[in-house]
Amino acid sequence: MKRYLGFVLVIIGFCAAAQQPAVFEEPQNGPRINFSEDSFDFGDIVQGQVVEHIFEFENSGNEPLILSNVLTTCGCTAPSWPREPIPPGETASILVKFNSQGKIGMQNKVITIISNAINQRERIKIVTNVMMKAPEGG
Repeated sequence: MKRYLGFVLVIIGFCAAAQQPAVFEEPQNGPRINFSEDSFDFGDIVQGQVVEHIFEFENSGNEPLILSNVLTTCGCTAPSWPREPIPPGETASILVKFNSQGKIGMQNKVITIISNAINQRERIKIVTNVMMKAPEGG
């Protein structure tokens, strides 16, 4: 009986500890960048094809968001981004173009966004499988 009572007390202790009140952090002031998606898969494309995708984001902070730079992992990926400040609550987008010339197989390209946001560095990526172009006249 003592063993049973001890077991019940241990279970009650664990339950009580699990119900600690949540600690809420004070919201941080400043801009915050939130992407609607963090990756995009083009699927299979043919070597030499140029594909593009638009990544939309929102400034969910309380100050204007300024993108200072957008970096890519190779020259085959070219980003285009807004240069003007994005007000709080507004949305904007980054256009990413990928040129598959000279590429073959699975490609995973990371784009790093540097801004004045609370989350200063964010990453998005594109993925694709580049297939060999079929020989002409075959």
